[in-house]
Amino acid sequence: MTPTVHVNYRYFQIGDGSQPDSWWFGGGADLTPAYLFEEDAVHFHRVHKEICDKHNSDYYARFKKSCDEYFFIPHRQESRGIGGIFFDHLKSDEIQQLFSFVTDCTKAFVPAYIPIVRKRKDMFFTEEQKQWQRIVRGRYAEFILTSDRGIRFGLTSGIVNYQSIFNCMPPAASWEYNDQRESGTEEAILKEVLKNPRIWL
Repeated sequence: MTPTVHVNYRYFQIGDGSQPDSWWFGGGADLTPAYLFEEDAVHFHRVHKEICDKHNSDYYARFKKSCDEYFFIPHRQESRGIGGIFFDHLKSDEIQQLFSFVTDCTKAFVPAYIPIVRKRKDMFFTEEQKQWQRIVRGRYAEFILTSDRGIRFGLTSGIVNYQSIFNCMPPAASWEYNDQRESGTEEAILKEVLKNPRIWL
């Protein structure tokens, strides 16, 4: 019942960074539950919105939308998870201002995620629910293999160890020919949110 989470923040620089477009920031954090607890989604998004608002009142709406658009599985027409924030090629302000923002984002991760872990980690689950979790993790693997830009770059460039690339894959995943669930079930509710991303705040 504990959601999977993804987080990374990074800084890119070409040469000494003095040329136009030779540096930028990227990254984000997003939540991928197998079972949807709305209060967890609201909490995760609220913590990230507070950090965004501290730096720029436009950031959260922009980066939430970017997250929903990027972590999307085209062949499924559904999102990988319930979103968060995501940005790339961020260079619109002074470098120190952006560094401060990204630093605050890294600090926000623990208060955004760990309270959710504490609430969900000891919850009872059935074998049927465990199988559904494996199906959700299969979707995670599909995104990584078909849509993630970093993975494609790593595999095609030859400069990244392929073992490092596949380290991010879920250790247990599953697929079913027909994984639709009956309307009104917890699984079907999650699927609806993945098909139609929500505004959580």
